[in-house]
Amino acid sequence: MTESLSPERMTAWRAYIEASQRLFTQLEDDLRADSELTFADYHVLVLLSEAPGQRLRMGELASRLVFSPSRLTYQISSMQKRGLVARQSCPEDRRGSEAVLTAAGLLALREAAPHHLRSVRTHLIDDLDDAEVACLTRVFERLGRRLRADRDASSTPADK
Repeated sequence: MTESLSPERMTAWRAYIEASQRLFTQLEDDLRADSELTFADYHVLVLLSEAPGQRLRMGELASRLVFSPSRLTYQISSMQKRGLVARQSCPEDRRGSEAVLTAAGLLALREAAPHHLRSVRTHLIDDLDDAEVACLTRVFERLGRRLRADRDASSTPADK
């Protein structure tokens, strides 16, 4: 059974969606202009750069990006053609494959990161009105609390 939203919450939700769509469109445009990377390229490179050995199994990468397997396959193939990532078989699972960050991918990420950070700061300050910033802030705070609670719940007493 689904819970229906009150008109006030529906208005707030709609405002959040419109603000985030506008923000992400602008960030994508800026990122492409500065580095020729798409927003999805950038996020794949970030996740691979943070992974042990700068490689992730395709299934794990898809779940972290919330991509469908077919969308991830297309994304990785596109990035592979540009030399940003490579695809290799998994040592532990011969049927699976991993996405591996290349030297060119790491360089592209390093060059794009300052432009992306500047773009995020600029658009959060300049392009959104106070109500939109407040709405996004509430959503991110709520998400942060949820992630911290999930992390705390999953850690064992020995971890603490």
